[in-house]
Amino acid sequence: MQSRPFGQHDFVTSEIGFGAWAIGGSWGAQADPDSLAALHRALDLGVNFLDTAAGYGNGRSEKLIAQVLRERAAAGQKGKIFVATKTPPAPGAWPPSPYDRAEDRYSETYLRENLAERCAHLGTDRLDLLQLHTWTRAWNRDPTPFKILRELQREGRIGLIGLSTPEHDQNCVIDLMRGGWVDAVQVIYNLFEQEPAAELLDVAQACGVAIIVRVAFDEGALTGKFTAATKFAPDDFRAAYFSGDRLPRCITRANAIQHDLIGTGYTLPQAALKWVLAHPAVSVVIPGIRNVAQAEANCAVSDLPAMPEKLVHRLHRHNWRRGVWYGGK
Repeated sequence: MQSRPFGQHDFVTSEIGFGAWAIGGSWGAQADPDSLAALHRALDLGVNFLDTAAGYGNGRSEKLIAQVLRERAAAGQKGKIFVATKTPPAPGAWPPSPYDRAEDRYSETYLRENLAERCAHLGTDRLDLLQLHTWTRAWNRDPTPFKILRELQREGRIGLIGLSTPEHDQNCVIDLMRGGWVDAVQVIYNLFEQEPAAELLDVAQACGVAIIVRVAFDEGALTGKFTAATKFAPDDFRAAYFSGDRLPRCITRANAIQHDLIGTGYTLPQAALKWVLAHPAVSVVIPGIRNVAQAEANCAVSDLPAMPEKLVHRLHRHNWRRGVWYGGK
């Protein structure tokens, strides 16, 4: 497992991390024993960065991670395991409306109470990284929630502070990075969604902000495993994400990428991760992992040679300006 600096901070991360949404729920049936085995296997293979959130099964994902950390500590397995989690805004529009007030969605009382809940679920009194789980550009002029988080950081309750970008306006974090409000940013960046390369990633690198890449497989479309016959359960997040004609459109474009990979030695999922890791601003990519086989496949990508620059550039042509699907378009 190769490692990278986590921005300008005193932590060296495995370049492949563990995305823990699916083990919490919303991605079809998931058995806890499979989740626990996947976590252990990933850690055994060198992963030291785990990403979760309050909303991943209403704390289920966090509690599974806490169980694995307890089991490993009891077995005498040492080594720093960095856990990042997220707190959502108080109930309301997702993402927040430009007319929302920050003090209503991320008040000090709410943030302190939510922090206590995150710590309880994870079995700790201090979080390595707390990320706000979405944002609105309207709050950039007076980012009060980050002022509160900096105070919690000074109190020793939080190590680092971050933001998981709103899908429709990822560039809203640029002013926050330049203003020194965030230590890490979690961003969607993949072979289809290449917009962060225009400015966001370069600004992060210049400001020493760690970049955590989510959705590297575009919710599975870039694994190459979907076909026209693929169906998702009604309670599976992907049923809405790939609704209407979205799935066949994704399959067509994924097939075009696979054509460009002929003779390169890369499978589509390997290329999806290697292409993301080719950008020097990226600290860690967090593919979703829900079983041992996925842990082994994703971690093995780190040991492959770096993607040749010529191939990186060739794959730029798959940038897809499709708009934002999360809102139902």
